Amino acid sequence: MAWGEFKDTAAERRLFQSRVLVMLVVVVVLFGVLMGRFYQLQVIEHETYTTISDSNRVQVRSVPPTRGLIYDRNGTLIAENRPVFSVTVVPERVNDMSVTLVRLQELLDISDEDMERFRRRLQEPRRPFQELPLHYDLTEEEIASMAVHRHELPGVEVSAELVRHYPFGELNAHALGYVGRINREELQRIDPVNYAGTNYIGKSGVERVYEEELHGQVGYEHVETNARGRTLRVLERENPVPGEDLKLHLDMRLQQRAFELLEGRRGAIIAIEPATGGILALASVPGFDANLFVTGIGVDQYRELSTSRDKPLFNRALRGQYPPGSTIKPMMLLAGLDSDTFTREKTIWDPGYFEIKTGGRRWRDWKRGGHGWVDGQKAVAESCDIYFYELGLEMGVDTMHSYLSRFGFGMDATLDVGGALPGLLPSRDWKRGVRSEPWYPGDSVNMSIGQGFFLATPLQLGTATALVANRGKWVQPRMLMDVQGDTPLDSILQPEYLEDLTIDNPETWEYVVDAMEEVMHGRKGTARGAAAGADYRMAGKTGTAQVFSLAEDEEYDAEEVRERLRDHALFVGFAPADDPQIVVSVIVENGGSGSGTAAPVARAMFDAWLKEFNAGQPVVSQAEGQQP
Repeated sequence: MAWGEFKDTAAERRLFQSRVLVMLVVVVVLFGVLMGRFYQLQVIEHETYTTISDSNRVQVRSVPPTRGLIYDRNGTLIAENRPVFSVTVVPERVNDMSVTLVRLQELLDISDEDMERFRRRLQEPRRPFQELPLHYDLTEEEIASMAVHRHELPGVEVSAELVRHYPFGELNAHALGYVGRINREELQRIDPVNYAGTNYIGKSGVERVYEEELHGQVGYEHVETNARGRTLRVLERENPVPGEDLKLHLDMRLQQRAFELLEGRRGAIIAIEPATGGILALASVPGFDANLFVTGIGVDQYRELSTSRDKPLFNRALRGQYPPGSTIKPMMLLAGLDSDTFTREKTIWDPGYFEIKTGGRRWRDWKRGGHGWVDGQKAVAESCDIYFYELGLEMGVDTMHSYLSRFGFGMDATLDVGGALPGLLPSRDWKRGVRSEPWYPGDSVNMSIGQGFFLATPLQLGTATALVANRGKWVQPRMLMDVQGDTPLDSILQPEYLEDLTIDNPETWEYVVDAMEEVMHGRKGTARGAAAGADYRMAGKTGTAQVFSLAEDEEYDAEEVRERLRDHALFVGFAPADDPQIVVSVIVENGGSGSGTAAPVARAMFDAWLKEFNAGQPVVSQAEGQQP
């Protein structure tokens, strides 16, 4: 065997050692790199990765506040919150929206309207990771079905939320208004921070006027979630501040009575407490169930309401602008006396017609043969048109406009009644600007009895009558009576801004009130039938608002006129006359006679408030040891 074939163990040992050394160096270097990376992640970039981890694991969610409750003056709950289970979707967490929606339609009875509404909301601007409602008010079977299949539907949740509910339904729809889902326009004007997580906002009435107080302040919670976005636990919570509970002047007993009195008719009733300006009743009949609008009304239901001939969505009390007719005659009488246009002793001859120029156009009195010689009180008591034709012509439009505007006509004189229209108090400038015509003497004649261009709402008529009841002292109408919390009422309710109506001779107020008493209790008063048997004195004025025009010498015959073309029946008044506790304004559309239709309704309201409800005090049963 050759010498070269023997192993060189020394060389192999050196090679092995060098290889070990190299591997050791490599291992040390790699370990150093690894430790360096550990140091970078755990020390240098600790806060960065902690934040990223927490953002995946911990989320900040807004907690919407509980909306404040609303009570009537006697503590009856008229707007509450009730829990409702809904299916909501967070689009950012849904893998395939189309597949998810198809699966949800298989599991739930989702209407086409709800699905279409959801698809529209997907396209609208919204907050990131905001839950979009898809299906409301789940049944027990639907809740159980979602519990079984929820693992198949990432981004879909069954959530419980408090939804506004109105226990009295249509009785308060026009008085309270209602809440509804926040739309695109509202989303752009509201505070995005305070309304984070809130789905509803006041749309009309008290709900809208006092939205800020009723809504409250948003809260927050830090929640830990898993990879599917399911909440595992709440880590930290800042509780929301609930909205304020409000107490209104509204009395549900009187409100219900108003609806009963107008049942089967179209019209409105306003009742005001003259001492405070509080609105005791605000009824527009027919009404609608505001609960239909809270979570979104269906197309068929809305079409039925909006196309109804009776217009249940129309708030006649606040937005119905009608010719006030003879109901303004007490205000006109006061204006004529205070402006020295007429005196108390002034009498005029009423032959049944009035002519500006002899042989010219004749303005008829409602009484064909006329009233003979009349003074101011008789003119109001018997509603003599001729007296006021002559008074209005001599007074002129400028003086009439000046006085009637001080009664609140032509403006919204309320403090917190949302949606009230100002009506139309015509003037010389108004006619020139709108119709490009001068003011004619005949316009003054028409305006003097509340016809022509003159328009007023039932609320305005009640407001003006309250000013007469208060003998010129302004107490502007309002809904809010008190706040059931720490917030002072004065910081919420707008301060009054109208000045009292002062006149040269305060006794003129009593003269006008006496004339209104004669309407109710006089031998020839137009509403004497409505006041029959009363053990208290009331003051009032009847009126009619013409719906269509008659020829100059044509006589009105209600029996021959179709029901919807008949005159509107109006009445304004207050009781008791010497110490007013309630003012009532009534309009019955196409009711015909104010004395035969509207006045009895007002009398029933007077009786209810003064006798049955004990002037608005809560009824106490005899079992409690007191007289009811």
